[in-house]
Amino acid sequence: MTTAQHTEAAILPDEIARQIVLPEGHADLDALFAAYKWARNNMPVGKAIVEGYDPLWLITKHADIQEVETLSEVFCAGGGEENPGSHNPILTNQAGDEFTKSLLGGSLRILDALPYIDPPEHSEAKNAVFDSLRPVNLKQYEERIRGLAGDSIAHLVDITAAGKTIEVIDDFAMAYPLRALMSLVGIPQQEYPRMLKLTQEFFGAADPEHQRSDIVVTPQQMAEQFAATIQDYYGYFDTIVEDRRAHPTEDLATVIACAKKSNGEHFSKTECYGRYIEFATAGHDTTSATLAGTLRLLAEHPDVLARVKADMKLLPNLINEALRLVSPVKHFMRLALSDYTLRGQTIKAGDRLMPLFQSGNRDEDVFADADTFNIDRKPNPHLGFGFGTHTCPGQHVAKMELRVMFEELLPRLESIESAGPGQVTQTNFVGGLKHWPAKFTFTS
Repeated sequence: MTTAQHTEAAILPDEIARQIVLPEGHADLDALFAAYKWARNNMPVGKAIVEGYDPLWLITKHADIQEVETLSEVFCAGGGEENPGSHNPILTNQAGDEFTKSLLGGSLRILDALPYIDPPEHSEAKNAVFDSLRPVNLKQYEERIRGLAGDSIAHLVDITAAGKTIEVIDDFAMAYPLRALMSLVGIPQQEYPRMLKLTQEFFGAADPEHQRSDIVVTPQQMAEQFAATIQDYYGYFDTIVEDRRAHPTEDLATVIACAKKSNGEHFSKTECYGRYIEFATAGHDTTSATLAGTLRLLAEHPDVLARVKADMKLLPNLINEALRLVSPVKHFMRLALSDYTLRGQTIKAGDRLMPLFQSGNRDEDVFADADTFNIDRKPNPHLGFGFGTHTCPGQHVAKMELRVMFEELLPRLESIESAGPGQVTQTNFVGGLKHWPAKFTFTS
């Protein structure tokens, strides 16, 4: 592989770097997508130098993101097999990372979850539960999920009577995916308020609306809130592991608690907590963001709503295209373990990379008219669930939840009318709409 020297041409303009790196830059989607496009067209592998953050290589092209995500032996998530915990796969400022290290004796592995670990540890953890998440095995939960979808739709019909404008996220889109995940995992439905609060605090640490009142706003505030929320989750899940091992039931909590490593031993409690938190957070927030985003796309394109209602075989196309455009997971950080040349830029061992899935999903070299909502798009190799080693193992759960909801909702739904532009969560990690007013009309 040829080598190349770092040059000034590899340094992104400050306004582009800040728009993409800083959480507040993600509150303005038009400006964010414009920054992504500038980077794709002018500096697809460019270094962002933003005060308070480590220097970062921003990876904005679809092919380059796939290349980075495929080479886990070069670009690791948590520090690699030799130095686990030496790297944070979630972008945090330098003050936040130092705070986390102070809590964990120098480690950045604040959670024993899949995003924080690398093969072979990652492979063993993923394979222990992956089989339970295959479509054929998820079939057993479908009617339960369909019942929850029906309950959510009945509530939606009730609150939209007489043409009332509702807050779509709070009144509808947030509840169903979380209740579905709670049902799959085995968390009692009466715990919904607690699980919702924790999820919003987990992903909303950079958003003033979701910041905890017990955390003082400082440069390390995001990391403090993240750590405090994880401890709250641990406090809740503390008894579940032993309970499910002693009294197994038909839920994913039992699958996780009873899973064993290749040496025949159970996974540790904190490793089980990590799986539970993955389901309760990533499995919920991403799906609720996609559900809300899909509804807004249908409000903007009533012709598409009519087409899918008339031919429900188009539903998978609708879901895939919505996943591409909404892209609730914005990044996972990677660390170079060795020198590597990517699109003419030499990435040095120890450099950090930020593969930007939202940008890759609007790459004009892969998606014609990339900003256009087109359910006839084939193929549609979107990166909504990541790529390579760290492809989301829960993608079939999300697809099932979305499919079931729309199978139940669309035949009854006559129209959606947006009543305002809405607002998105201020986060550079995982998020989507946090407010959107709309009116729904149902067939009688």
